[in-house]
Amino acid sequence: MDYFSSLDEFRSFIADLPGANFLAQTAAIDRNAQLTKPQGALGDLENLAIWYASWIGNGRPSLVAPQVIIFAGNHGIAATGVSAFPPEVTQQMVYNFQAGGAAINQICNVLGAKMDVISLDLERPTQDFTQGPAMSENDLLVALQTGWRAVDPAADLFVAGEMGIGNTTSAAAIVAALYGGGAKAWVGRGTGIDDGALTLKRSVVDAGLVRHKDVLGDPLAILQTLGGREIAAMVGAIASARLHRIPVLLDGFICASSAAVLQAINPSALDHTQAGHVSAEGAHAKLLSKLGKKPILSVGLRLGEGSGGALAIGVLKAAVACLSGMATFAEADVSGA
Repeated sequence: MDYFSSLDEFRSFIADLPGANFLAQTAAIDRNAQLTKPQGALGDLENLAIWYASWIGNGRPSLVAPQVIIFAGNHGIAATGVSAFPPEVTQQMVYNFQAGGAAINQICNVLGAKMDVISLDLERPTQDFTQGPAMSENDLLVALQTGWRAVDPAADLFVAGEMGIGNTTSAAAIVAALYGGGAKAWVGRGTGIDDGALTLKRSVVDAGLVRHKDVLGDPLAILQTLGGREIAAMVGAIASARLHRIPVLLDGFICASSAAVLQAINPSALDHTQAGHVSAEGAHAKLLSKLGKKPILSVGLRLGEGSGGALAIGVLKAAVACLSGMATFAEADVSGA
């Protein structure tokens, strides 16, 4: 399916996803076993390189064209005081991304990643989900389609990032709806709120869960009622990368919440993804455990913007370079074990 025009078509695609390239995976495993090193000496780098090879479809791959996209959306829930920053910061940070002044710009520049910024109706925030659904069905469809179209089929790696004041609240509400435990289990300090704002944030999430309790058995309905346009766009983009068999590095808690929606529809929906990092947002580690993802990095980030996912590009590049560039024992005339 090159495109979808309804939520039902999107569901159908997620229910029947293309898989990895078994021949490329086998070739990568065989090559890795012959490289001039003790078996397993490169640790997780070996598994990462084999995983990458299996999705890119080449047993001796290269990684030269990574794409990072920052999706930006505004949240009506921000008006309740759940963030330390005002909603205007979303647009201001979009300008900063476009001017090259944010952390993610520097990381992408260093690692040779193409970066795009896509705003989703910033002048029209989602609705306060304690009062009604955050998005209409059409809002959700358009956001999914925007993310889907944004992925470059020529990319050989994809990283989804986000910007949206209030979106840790929506992300926490989504994962609480998917996994249970209520707000206390999933709500963190986000941009650095104080104890009073944290209590408010938890009450807002719990109110949203009660308000929409009748639809919480449907992952896309959860996304529609509790999510945001940028979160939905990441869902569409991660799914689009699967269509093109482009490996994906997930960013932090908010990105992982979008990935969780896909996995709730199809348990194999995230096989083409790895967790770029574990963030300092309290519930991220627990969410990665639910997703079955071991983070590549743990450096205390809590920025968003795709920063942790993008930073992990360097590790993955090194892993791929070792698999493809190292000599085998035979090539180097080195005696094997």
